[in-house]
Amino acid sequence: MAGYYLFKNQVGDVRPAFLPPAKTQTIGDLKPFAKNLGGVRDLEFSPNGTLLASVPSQGKVIALIKQDNTAQVKDILVNLNSPHGITFFNNQLFVAEERRVVRYNWNESNLTATEDKILFDLPPRGNHFTRSLVFDKSGRLYVSVGSTCNVCNESDPRYGAVLISDADGNNPRVFAKGLRNSVFMTLNPKTGDIWATDMGRDFLGDNLPPDEINILKEDDYGWPDCYGNKVPDTNFNPSASCENTEPPIFEIPAHSAPLGLTFDIEGNLLVAYHGSWNRSVPDGYKVVKLTVSGNTITKAEDFITGFISGSEATGRPVDLIFDKDGNLYLSDDKSGSIYVITK
Repeated sequence: MAGYYLFKNQVGDVRPAFLPPAKTQTIGDLKPFAKNLGGVRDLEFSPNGTLLASVPSQGKVIALIKQDNTAQVKDILVNLNSPHGITFFNNQLFVAEERRVVRYNWNESNLTATEDKILFDLPPRGNHFTRSLVFDKSGRLYVSVGSTCNVCNESDPRYGAVLISDADGNNPRVFAKGLRNSVFMTLNPKTGDIWATDMGRDFLGDNLPPDEINILKEDDYGWPDCYGNKVPDTNFNPSASCENTEPPIFEIPAHSAPLGLTFDIEGNLLVAYHGSWNRSVPDGYKVVKLTVSGNTITKAEDFITGFISGSEATGRPVDLIFDKDGNLYLSDDKSGSIYVITK
């Protein structure tokens, strides 16, 4: 049965969470909240409930102001360098561009953001340009940086890693390494851990290697020498050793391209599978509900489907977030839409 409950999110305020109905929904069941946004990606609510979104291809962070059941779009930040990750902490807005993390003073009354501080620089893009952000309950900032390549030994340890600093950007350093492309991260409100999706390498066939869900620790997750549950990638390194690497808590079918993830009140996980580009039979292109028990995932079931018919994709889901009333918002960077799932 669907319902509304409360949990504390990463910045300490209380928001309802929607328990998804048992019935799998299709894209046709969803109500568009906003259309024609271009490659809309990361979603975040301001402290007072205004929905913000990043549009990296347009160099923008936008606000979507609700009017009846649709949204008026307002540019918040423009002329940025591929902005992707956005988050709020202590009523300030943090934005991750390709080459830097910047903190802004946020004015809710007129929906403006003015630059406060450049926290630290990031390395230039390689294969992956997205940089994403999340805070833990202690106010530590995590920043994901994808690899420069499909599979290689990086010369800069910041690639294929998650960095950490305080909220002022002091002493940024590598926290977790061996993560090829952990595009999205989220706080588990029950445990305080940071959970992240990760995309496996390409060109090992349709079914290898698996994509991943990881709980982030100060550890090595194996890429480029290893994939899945400590499996040596002997195609890359014939002498690869995985004994001292951290395995994923859950393996996702190869090339599903998992992106945004968020917890419901029961502690289960909704994950957006962006969809494959390099598989003989396309896979992904859906939102999946993962049943969580402690730090393990015991079941996966489709939650929203219909983004692809045969080999023709009409949408590619990216990020998910709940509003204060328990509605679930979903971004789609192929159709340029944000959908809302309501009670």
